[in-house]
Amino acid sequence: MRPLPFRLLLLFHLLSPTLALEFLFNSSNITNATDFTLINDAKLDGAAVRLTNDSVQYSLGRFFHTTKITMRPNSTSASLTSFSTSFVFSDLPKIASSPGFGLCFFLSNSTSPPNALASQYFGLFSNATVPVVAPLLAVEFDTGRNPEFNDPDGNHIGIDLNNIESAKTSPAGYFNSSGGFVPVQMRSGENIRTWIDFDGENLEINVTVAPASLPRPSRPTLSFKDPTIANYVSSEMFVGFSASKTTWIEAQRILAWSFSDTGVAKEINVTSLPVYEVGTSSKSLSKGAIAGITIACIVFVVVLASGVYLYWRKMKMEDEEDDEIEDWEMEYWPHRFSNEELSVATGGFSKDQLLGSGGFGKVYWGVLSNKTEIAVKCVNHDSKQGLREFMAEISSMGRLQHKNLVQMRGWCRKGNELMLVYDYMPNGSLNKWIFDKPKQVLGWGQRRRVLADVAEGMNYLHYGWEKMVVHRDIKSSNILLDLEMRGRLGDFGLAKLYEHGEVPNTTRVVGTLGYMAPELATLAAPTAASDVYSFGVVLLEVACGRKPIEMEAEEEEEEVLVDWVRELYFKGRVREAADQRIKGEYDEEEMEIALKLGLSCCHPDPHRRPNMKEIVTILVGETGSGPAPASLLSELARGESGNVAGSGEESGEVAFRPQHSA
Repeated sequence: MRPLPFRLLLLFHLLSPTLALEFLFNSSNITNATDFTLINDAKLDGAAVRLTNDSVQYSLGRFFHTTKITMRPNSTSASLTSFSTSFVFSDLPKIASSPGFGLCFFLSNSTSPPNALASQYFGLFSNATVPVVAPLLAVEFDTGRNPEFNDPDGNHIGIDLNNIESAKTSPAGYFNSSGGFVPVQMRSGENIRTWIDFDGENLEINVTVAPASLPRPSRPTLSFKDPTIANYVSSEMFVGFSASKTTWIEAQRILAWSFSDTGVAKEINVTSLPVYEVGTSSKSLSKGAIAGITIACIVFVVVLASGVYLYWRKMKMEDEEDDEIEDWEMEYWPHRFSNEELSVATGGFSKDQLLGSGGFGKVYWGVLSNKTEIAVKCVNHDSKQGLREFMAEISSMGRLQHKNLVQMRGWCRKGNELMLVYDYMPNGSLNKWIFDKPKQVLGWGQRRRVLADVAEGMNYLHYGWEKMVVHRDIKSSNILLDLEMRGRLGDFGLAKLYEHGEVPNTTRVVGTLGYMAPELATLAAPTAASDVYSFGVVLLEVACGRKPIEMEAEEEEEEVLVDWVRELYFKGRVREAADQRIKGEYDEEEMEIALKLGLSCCHPDPHRRPNMKEIVTILVGETGSGPAPASLLSELARGESGNVAGSGEESGEVAFRPQHSA
């Protein structure tokens, strides 16, 4: 795969979440563990996670972190990611003489390994003769002996590689300071502290167990080093715990868990953890603990009651404010709707009428009392201090009138929430007709017409109104199709207004990765030229049938669309970039013109990109019915107004054929 451009790497660094995973799960945050998932019979049990259910005969439970860890940094690396984890578990049978089950810590590329039995084998495996299909690595803490799997005893630790039969086992226990081995009975309800260190570079696993009251022993209980470990690890894997049981009751609990793939896992405070015994949920608390809990409960109730009262007062005041239209609000156009009117239109903002959601709010479909279909976008504004300024800008957007822009019908304010009302576009967004496996792929004639529509709408924004409007988020998902499948540009949530000739103010980087002009990586001031770049990306993705960045592709196949088309252009094979699904629907020369125009718009130098007036002239003709001026075509062909190569070299002669708006 060709390296990504430096500016794009910088944007990934700025906009993408970190791949590292580090957390500490214990009794202090157990009730707010939103990053963890409990499946099957696993549930919260006081200050712990209970993996199985006493009330059923066959029970299976899993507890894992919702974020996968990256185990292979890249496909060519021989080493794996290293990690450190520590946890405290308790295994307590109701009848000491009943068969034992235990639990395991596991890494799997699936939250539900195929064919796993709910009654035994830790809920991960089927049997010894049928290894699981998916990559699976487990550290078992087995409290029962199965001779058919070569278990040494009923209290041991094992390393399992896609199989219930362990690759290596060791009796449960620890080595003291003098080197002597001290057994640890894991099936006693005693809190057992475990440390697991996974050395991805050397393909080695070290497991250490000891009573939770003791410090970490210096020598591991079990060490396993084998290059075959790499065969049982995929690029990304879930990490967590699993247990199962049959008829006999055995409470397997996880009391605390610390994990890090960037260093040593954080230390666990074991002094506050409960200790379980037969017939009780936990050992009796001290009088001091009971008093502390009582006081905490009283304080909590008081704080909660105060919070509810203050929230009620705040909502009441906001409702009163919303009912009264302030003087300054009368300045703004378009029409102001009431919250009740929009609530009725959208069925109380029903989930069934939700059209979509994004970083700037949710969009609902609705029908007004006059049978007009609308789209209602709910936007949470930062503060009331800037509300008037924001509304002034929105009202200016509402005055934009063009057949290729989604028309704003009005607005509504409720507290800090704004609801913007637009015309409903029944055919959805352009991207859904090209990507996402549509039932009917949009043909080239319709694509070309939509591109011309959007170009005319953008030209109006840049040059056809009293102020210049920079949209800042031109992309195929913001291009909507009306009843006649004509293109309309929508979503002005990021748009900025400027006086003609005004130098844009520097602001924060906004937009969508893949569509953003490269200069925005170093200078965050949006311009008409940065809009042109985004339009060029849309033109290329529409012509090629490919997304700007194929994020779901395998790493070696990942490609930046603009770079890919430009590389084909340099090789004289630019026509090969055209969407093969519509091959035969277009004239080869016409497609080549469209691809070269897209590259011209995506020139890395913003000063060498064509402007929207020139683009409209090329796509629809100067008047919509005549060809583009020969001088302009020649200028674009030579690279004087947007060299397609993006390298300063002159390109070959190109005759851009105008496309008429149907």
